[in-house]
Amino acid sequence: MDVQETRLQQVLEGQKQYRVPLYQRPYSWSIKQLDRLWADLTDLAAQRVEASQATHFTGSLVLSLGQIGPGGSEFLVVDGQQRLTTLSVLVAALRDHYLETELENPAKVARLEESYLIDRFKTGDARLKLLPTQADRPAFRAIIDRNVASATASGLTEAYRFFRAKLRQADDPDDPHDIDRLESAALNGLVFVSITAKNEDNVYRIFESLNNTGLKLTQGDLLRNYLFMRLNQRGEEIYDSWWLPMQRALSPADLEALFWIDLVWRDPAVKQGDIYTMQVERMRHLAEDQIVDEVKRFSHLAQLMELIRNPSREPDPAVRRGLQRNATWGLSATDALVLHLLRVRADGGSTNEETAQALHLVESFIIRRLIVGASPSPLSRILYRAPEEIGDTDVATSLHRYFSTGRKFFATDAQIADAVISKPFYYQGRPNQRKTLLAWLEEATPVAWRQRELMAKEQVDVERTTIEHIMPQTLSHAWRDALAGDLGPSETVDELHEELLHTLANLTLSGYNSELSNRSYAEKRDLLASSGLRMNGEIASRPSWTRRDILDRGAVLATRVASTWAAPIAETDISDSGVSWKLVVDLVDAIPTGRWASYGDIAAVAGTHPVPLGQFLASAPIPNAYRVLQAAGTVSPGFDWGDNAHAGRDVVEVLEEEGIEFDDAMRASQDQRMLVSELGEMIGLSVRSDTEPSDEEEEADRAAFINEFATRHTPSAVHGIVELLNAWEGLGGHLSYGSGQEVSCFLQAGRGPNRPKNIWPLVIYPYGSVEVVFQHLSTRPPFDEPELREELRMRLNEISGIDLGGDSIGKRPSFDTDILADRLARDQLVEVLTWFMSELGRFDAEFTEAT
Repeated sequence: MDVQETRLQQVLEGQKQYRVPLYQRPYSWSIKQLDRLWADLTDLAAQRVEASQATHFTGSLVLSLGQIGPGGSEFLVVDGQQRLTTLSVLVAALRDHYLETELENPAKVARLEESYLIDRFKTGDARLKLLPTQADRPAFRAIIDRNVASATASGLTEAYRFFRAKLRQADDPDDPHDIDRLESAALNGLVFVSITAKNEDNVYRIFESLNNTGLKLTQGDLLRNYLFMRLNQRGEEIYDSWWLPMQRALSPADLEALFWIDLVWRDPAVKQGDIYTMQVERMRHLAEDQIVDEVKRFSHLAQLMELIRNPSREPDPAVRRGLQRNATWGLSATDALVLHLLRVRADGGSTNEETAQALHLVESFIIRRLIVGASPSPLSRILYRAPEEIGDTDVATSLHRYFSTGRKFFATDAQIADAVISKPFYYQGRPNQRKTLLAWLEEATPVAWRQRELMAKEQVDVERTTIEHIMPQTLSHAWRDALAGDLGPSETVDELHEELLHTLANLTLSGYNSELSNRSYAEKRDLLASSGLRMNGEIASRPSWTRRDILDRGAVLATRVASTWAAPIAETDISDSGVSWKLVVDLVDAIPTGRWASYGDIAAVAGTHPVPLGQFLASAPIPNAYRVLQAAGTVSPGFDWGDNAHAGRDVVEVLEEEGIEFDDAMRASQDQRMLVSELGEMIGLSVRSDTEPSDEEEEADRAAFINEFATRHTPSAVHGIVELLNAWEGLGGHLSYGSGQEVSCFLQAGRGPNRPKNIWPLVIYPYGSVEVVFQHLSTRPPFDEPELREELRMRLNEISGIDLGGDSIGKRPSFDTDILADRLARDQLVEVLTWFMSELGRFDAEFTEAT
């Protein structure tokens, strides 16, 4: 290779053309990258006023020398095409700015155009100094030919308009040389390391080695690049005819999902991170004609994938309805199965009717599992294995049999009838799925109950409604009096309240949430009666809302579910699918000194009912069980110390010593009660109600955390924190934020096939501390192994400024956030986190292989 430092002027001038090969992704720079480049450029222009030789390193430019002839040299751009394309657009914007503002100086325009944009002695695409990849050529030609107004919208035209706007803003009428300085900084101050490969070098090997980390290109990008490197001279034809339509129809994420699904059909355990490696291994020995067939096959599948993402394109009404409801539900784990069903139909293996039946079975299976609170952990695995199990014929019958056999927890009608009055539906599944189920139940409600729709405030729009508790979460005196007349023997109002509060039978959809609140049933009834929702009219037809009414409505809903969604072929047993008593133990153990939780809230997080929960706590030796009280803050009459160290003492007295405040009626302070979201947060579960934050609210949480941090720390420390958070998300982790007075940030890694509990290595506090949660990790595989926690400690201690003691792997030690202001220390910490994620991946892979 020939390696040298070069400037943009040297790159573009002379008889050279830079061709972006087909295996490169289209132009993808956004405003974020453009802003950064412009800031660098303006800073450099200012520096060069005092130091005319100042430069700014722009990155590497990896080229492969192609044809050399009398007309000049051709180079393939192996790496750096985004920068080179952007800077060419900048030169075009400079040219057009001069054309607009310096009519008296046409030489400037001609110099930029003929030296850096085109070769005036050539025609067609051969005249262009830079020839982008196929998808970008029309927009680039329009920019070079000064015809942007007629160009279709693209990232390139957006970049051109960005630079034109910036140049107008930067052009000071009182400074005749400001734009000249920017031009000089761009052409002579931006420095590349230019690496030119010799002819015999394997260009794609260079490209692969530069981008195979997945940090620069997606797995889908890399696979596309591999395919077109294999196609040689046929690349242009195949790209135009087959690949480009597919790339236009699907987003990059959907294309990547398509390539992954193609592997899942062969091996349901394959990971998305293995797309490139596994597909290349599969196609490594194929001939060129077979590679062409693979591209065509992917293109046909992309047309079917587009139906999943845009069901309105499906011509058959029944299939279209199934696809629309699947899209509304929003569970990506169904994609592989649904695409398989569409593929079988396209190949002639099933009819529209059979496909619609199969889609209805997928919906029924998922809905019934949600209602009974079946664990979501195995659902993806069940759905991924379905295509392999059901085959390519008689798909509806085969799928029904597959869902109905084994331990898949396809709930029966009897189990549905029990779940709607006993399971805490308000905390099951995702908020949008709970609302969607209620909306679909609304559709199934008899038309006879429809109220005056044209006069109603609300329509059935899941996005604009919230889930309303009919019996409210906070009981007023009127509600207590109403419920008191329907109690069982020795039962209290609070026990009845906890028993039925979050059940499906006590929930509805409403746009009146703030108006309804905890009003009396008589007041709520009037509002519900005027609702445009049929189910609310049905509720309002009842004169009261007591236990009897809730149970009656539960029976109605159970019948509606049974008639709307298909049941399994035979009775199945899901009795062990709901409650993890180990989870209950973790929850109770997590209640800290000075706090208490209710039986109902513990039950809601664990997915059970307060009654069996109370029975379990009475029989299991859990040290913190005395911190679980009735909803009103009173000690359960049946509480038994068992073998607890406090046995024989008064529970209230013990809790008061721990800081719990009680009133004269022996009720613990509600201010010290741990709510459902806090309990989940303590053990790493994301348990949220219908009020779960939207993406915008999560962004607000992030901003609140960073802003709070910024008020106490230096800009470099703030920059360090932001870079760390971005790096964690780049590793596949996600961020969650605490709800206390100070917004803490949890670096969460999620769950795995044998890791039902969330896991996180660090918590960052805005006052300036990064907590290493060894104590938390000690209960979560694979870091429940002391050796791994010790290795984590040792790796962290290699970072300058971190010194965690040898006895800390069972504790929660911390280090100062100021350490992250140092780039080297931050990079070292990211390396440790990369290792942490790789250990999780290794553990998950071993478990998958073992099962």
